[in-house]
Amino acid sequence: MSEADVIERSELSADKLAHENHKLHKRLCRLVGQAIGDFNMIEDGDKVMVCLSGGKDSYALLDILLTLRERAPIHFEIIAVNLDQKQPNFPADILPAYLTKLGVPFHIENQDTYSIVKRLIPEGKTTCSLCSRLRRGILYRVADELGCNKIALGHHRDDILETFFLNMFFGGKLKGMPAKLVSDDGKHMVIRPMAYVKEADSERYAEVKQFPIIPCDLCGSQENLQRKQIKNLMREWEKKYPGRVESIFSSLSTVVPSHLMDQDLFGFKDIKADGVASPLGDIAFDEEPCSTPVMGTIPLQPM
Repeated sequence: MSEADVIERSELSADKLAHENHKLHKRLCRLVGQAIGDFNMIEDGDKVMVCLSGGKDSYALLDILLTLRERAPIHFEIIAVNLDQKQPNFPADILPAYLTKLGVPFHIENQDTYSIVKRLIPEGKTTCSLCSRLRRGILYRVADELGCNKIALGHHRDDILETFFLNMFFGGKLKGMPAKLVSDDGKHMVIRPMAYVKEADSERYAEVKQFPIIPCDLCGSQENLQRKQIKNLMREWEKKYPGRVESIFSSLSTVVPSHLMDQDLFGFKDIKADGVASPLGDIAFDEEPCSTPVMGTIPLQPM
């Protein structure tokens, strides 16, 4: 192969890569915009506090929201907020430098929650729960001080599904991670605009944009083994049964209360046979939900 052929092939590869990256950006903008619209997450006049941890997902969230704000027919403000918890070796200069270069208003909140957690949690025990509660309370206060009425978090589709399975397998509840909810203190709206975004797309976007990622293991806390187990299970399903994870995610927004067993959600005690045919009656079982001979059924344990 001649040098000219090598150069031509390299240029073609670069063009193809640029095209794929452009498609990825368009897809993320579409999915984030769709989630915002479906759940009415952002309205005219909102001031949105984007919680920036230094991880791939929060970087992607900020980047896509900035793009959508330029195109939106409404006006809303964005301010990036990072909570510096004084974890050992935390590179405190990275986020301010990045946000300054980007020209985004930001606030760095310095709170030594690391020392509190280390003092209260015995050595060897996971610190995530207490750390999360402390962080949440501080962010609510900061939102008040900054005049923000929306708090945007970078959780994606896989985070939502993992939380759903964690609650079901280990908590005995059909409960996930909602795309929009009122904060614990009742004063703020917490939104997750990345709710429809796959983690794989978020990872690739971070590589494309070369975000200055800050490692998430700086505090030395134990890994959440249960969440890791669920993540591995989902990856096995997606690899062996393509489309299954997407189907499970879709089920979170297609709930039939009459075919579950929550007596507070549906009045089982009060229903009567009134002689009127109902599409939610036994006829609902005529279409077998597991009749997928090509895909097969989903194993409860990885094979």
